[in-house]
Amino acid sequence: MMLDTWKPGIFHGLRKKKDFFEGWYFKMVDRSEKNAYAIIPGVSIARDPLKSHAFVMFMDARAQRMRYFSYPLDALKASDKKFELTIGESSFSTDGMRLNLEQNGDLITARISFKDTYPWPVKLLSPGVMGWYAFVPGMECYHGILSMDHAIEGFIEADGIRTDLTGGRGYIEKDWGVSMPSSWIWMQTNHFDREGISLSGSIAKIPWLGNYFTGYIFGFLYDIKLYRFTTYSGAKVTALDVTDNNIRIRLENKEYRLDIDADRSEGVELPAPKLGEMTAKVNESLRSSINATLLKKNGSGTELIYSGTGRNVGLEFVGDVEELIEGLKK
Repeated sequence: MMLDTWKPGIFHGLRKKKDFFEGWYFKMVDRSEKNAYAIIPGVSIARDPLKSHAFVMFMDARAQRMRYFSYPLDALKASDKKFELTIGESSFSTDGMRLNLEQNGDLITARISFKDTYPWPVKLLSPGVMGWYAFVPGMECYHGILSMDHAIEGFIEADGIRTDLTGGRGYIEKDWGVSMPSSWIWMQTNHFDREGISLSGSIAKIPWLGNYFTGYIFGFLYDIKLYRFTTYSGAKVTALDVTDNNIRIRLENKEYRLDIDADRSEGVELPAPKLGEMTAKVNESLRSSINATLLKKNGSGTELIYSGTGRNVGLEFVGDVEELIEGLKK
């Protein structure tokens, strides 16, 4: 339904029969920053009905381990009015989650609540992080940011070991569509030198009218203001340099410049969707770091707004960087 466009958090796959995926991504880091988790509930609707299923992925950065809990499709229940999702005995929303995961000898439980979430603003002509692209039908992948940054209360217990998450920080986003892009860079952190600073960004190959372009969405939250650098707002990527261990990006709009220097650490391999099936792979780190500098343009010079290092960075790089660079020229 068209009204769903203004509700990026809700389940969009209600009437999908094949070639569809949807996943909600929760990143959580405890107060000590010794423990970091990515928890991804979702659904894979394949052409072969026998391969269709719901799932919950549980990634533990400290253990460098990912566990995949699979469920029949009818184990997923979702509201069509707001983000409320149940898979098996586990439930998820922007207010918190309850995990009751038990398969193949793995047992994980959690009781977690989220406080003071900060979603990417949803407006009439720009319904969320995708801007007007959210109105375009048939795109390969849609994206939403449900909370740039929030406080966490509660615990996770895995393998009999309980971790207290109270006082930690969290982040929530989601993707849905046919497949993840063939090439992309993604990064996120809300651990700078003080609370209330958060960075989330992605650059990806976007198929478009028989060709493609490189799209990008970056948001820097600082002092309760979200600085946006996006394709649809006219911002430009004026530098992109990627090596095996480092990613450097410069983004500019008429008023501001954002410089990013990210160092990649060892990650964990996660399943990713291709034509609805979870057959692709992506390596994700939750222990990378980012140096971020936000500048205000002032005549021929610049004025420093903020410069600092983000810790506990979620970082992914998939595919061909030359493809992304070439797409920026289109």
